[in-house]
Amino acid sequence: MSTTSIQYDQVIAICKALFDKKMHDYGCAWRIMRLSSLTDQIFIKAQRLRSIQENEVRKVDEGEIPEFIGIINYCVIALINAEIGVGKYADLSIEEVEKMYSAKVLETKTLMENKNHDYGEAWRDMRVSSLTDLIIQKLLRVKQIENNKGKTLASEGIEANYQDILNYAVFALIHLGITND
Repeated sequence: MSTTSIQYDQVIAICKALFDKKMHDYGCAWRIMRLSSLTDQIFIKAQRLRSIQENEVRKVDEGEIPEFIGIINYCVIALINAEIGVGKYADLSIEEVEKMYSAKVLETKTLMENKNHDYGEAWRDMRVSSLTDLIIQKLLRVKQIENNKGKTLASEGIEANYQDILNYAVFALIHLGITND
């Protein structure tokens, strides 16, 4: 397995561990969130990342890593809700969610591996701040697609953008050193 694939799996394991703990604490209350609300939640996290990266003073003592982890987990939630629809209540078991989480991550990792092959791991030469900007750009695209009620003329759909955002966040976490290189 390539270094990127191993590091990807390590990042996802960290994200999923936190996701599982929150599932234990809250269940799947997130099921009621519309895609537009999830997009906004991810956007808030991305904007906070940009603020952390640009400002020397912070009033909340949390760094970039928790925000990127949050982005990954919210993207997985968005991909699940996009596939099965928004729920009216917390209607899934932990076992069902674990299977869906793993399936969405596997689909997204496969996309990353295909793009990584074609792009030659160009992300490794990028700055974390550039990855943050790409995440924000993708979120602005998603918001525009949502405002257009999902209709596009030439672009990928919302799910493809969530997958790209998830992958950019994984790359950022690899750059930030949370894996066992």
